[in-house]
Amino acid sequence: MAGHSQWANIRFRKEAQDKRKGKVFTKIIREITIAARLGGGDPNANPRLRASIDKGLNFNMAKDTIDRAIKRGVGSEDDQQLEEIVYEGYGPSGVAMIVCCLTDNRNRTASDVRHGFTKFGGNLGATGCVGYMFQKFGVALCTDVAEDQLYDIALDAGATDIITHDEGVEVRAKPEDWLAVKAALDKAKIHCDVAELRYVPDNLVAVGAEDLTTIEEMIDFFDELDDVQYVYHNATGQA
Repeated sequence: MAGHSQWANIRFRKEAQDKRKGKVFTKIIREITIAARLGGGDPNANPRLRASIDKGLNFNMAKDTIDRAIKRGVGSEDDQQLEEIVYEGYGPSGVAMIVCCLTDNRNRTASDVRHGFTKFGGNLGATGCVGYMFQKFGVALCTDVAEDQLYDIALDAGATDIITHDEGVEVRAKPEDWLAVKAALDKAKIHCDVAELRYVPDNLVAVGAEDLTTIEEMIDFFDELDDVQYVYHNATGQA
């Protein structure tokens, strides 16, 4: 999360995740399974499943592993009854945070997430306390591609916005348009370092270096919890 971009944070998290790929694989498999259970096993008709599969492929997950996770989701093989829970709260400097979980034990997860907020000087809030500050989008971060090329491809396919960062070019699409946009990028053989459905903050909150470091540590803590799938926030470094 160093620097002034949320994408720098994603890169920071991805580098950390690469070092513990086994844990990441487990979380991706759970996400694929629940996505298939809720939306069906066809990735061409299920944006969440498509995004989960793409994430698995970006981590070099074997196709057989992905297929087994889909079968568990749509069939009766999955005996682990996972529940989706989204927690909302505030981190240092009033930064809004959303913690998305998949769990088979609601009490354990609530206790662990609450501890994470408290440990780093934040507060776990009620449902909806920060959710209104975010919107859900299909988001891709593309590198080694010209912005003009993405305008021709992504916008024609239904993307809502294209934003240039130091880390690459970001493509955003509404969830209902994400499959068409991602298909257009794939057809054009445009590689995406990140391609997922995620909560995007309406506005970023600039925080000092000390609080930014604390937020990074807070994200690391949540990432280490088996039940936590994703952490979103609206922090950025001060200019």
